[in-house]
Amino acid sequence: MTEPTTPSSIRNPVGRSATGLFASNTFTGHLVRGAVAFALLYIAISQQHQHPWWALFSGALSLVAMRGCPICWTIGLVETASQRWRAMR
Repeated sequence: MTEPTTPSSIRNPVGRSATGLFASNTFTGHLVRGAVAFALLYIAISQQHQHPWWALFSGALSLVAMRGCPICWTIGLVETASQRWRAMR
């Protein structure tokens, strides 16, 4: 008999990994989060003089998408890659 599916057991591709502090479940999901975050960061920097409130808002959203600073995102990328590499071995 199979175990019933609960919301916590459903695999979320951009969700946090169970083993890494900053890692994601999938490598692709981590890269998508990074692309969204860096696009928002670019918007924040380019619009800081014309629309300062939108710049602050998009800057804050970029930090949420990265789950912290760009270094935290990079650490998560390395953790996700190492988890996938260990799983393949």
